[in-house]
Amino acid sequence: MRKQLSQAFRFTLLMTVLTGLIYPGVVTGLCQLLFPWRASGSLLEVNGQIVGSTLLGQNFSQPEYFHPRPSAAGKDGYDATESGGSNLGPTNQALIDRVKADVAKFRADNPGYQGPIPADMVTSSASGLDPDISLASAFAQAPRIAQARGTSIEEVNQLIQAHSRGRRWGFLGEPRVNVLLLNIHLNAKFPLPSKKTS
Repeated sequence: MRKQLSQAFRFTLLMTVLTGLIYPGVVTGLCQLLFPWRASGSLLEVNGQIVGSTLLGQNFSQPEYFHPRPSAAGKDGYDATESGGSNLGPTNQALIDRVKADVAKFRADNPGYQGPIPADMVTSSASGLDPDISLASAFAQAPRIAQARGTSIEEVNQLIQAHSRGRRWGFLGEPRVNVLLLNIHLNAKFPLPSKKTS
C-alpha cells in the first residue's frame, strides 16, 4: 500500500511539474519569441496610450464612429470578465424583444440607410466581444459617419474597403472589418470638424 501511494505521489508530482510548469512555460516562451504582439494581447497604441485590443470588441456608440455588434457579455455588454452569449433560443420572447429594439435603434441611428439591416447588427456573437463586423454592416453605417465627419460616403466606403479582410485561408468565415482599427484610421483620416486645424 505504501509503495502504491509513493508511486502515485511521485507520478502526480511529475505530471504537475510537466503539465503545470514546464509545458506552459515553453509554450509561453515560444509564443513571446515567435508572435510577440499577439502573445501580448494584440494591443493597439495611439499617441503612446493603449486604446484596446484587436481581439476584443468595445462599445462605440457616438455617431461619428462605427458601431460594433450588440453584446450580451455582462450587464451593460462588452465586459471581458463576463464573456459569453445570451444563449436565448430563436423563439425566446426576450431575444425577440431585444432584436426588435436593436432594429429600431439601428434605424434611428442610421436614417440615411434604407436597405435591409445586416444580421450582425442585431445579433450578438457567442463571446459578446466580437471585434469585427461584416462589410455590409460597415457600409450601412457609412452615411451616418460621413455626415458626422463632414466627408463623403464614397471616401468612408474607400476606408472600409482598405481595411477589410477576406475569408481566412480563402474559405473560413466571411469578409469583415475590425471596428477598433477602422475607428482609429477614421480619426486619422477624417478628424472631427471641431478638431480640424486651420
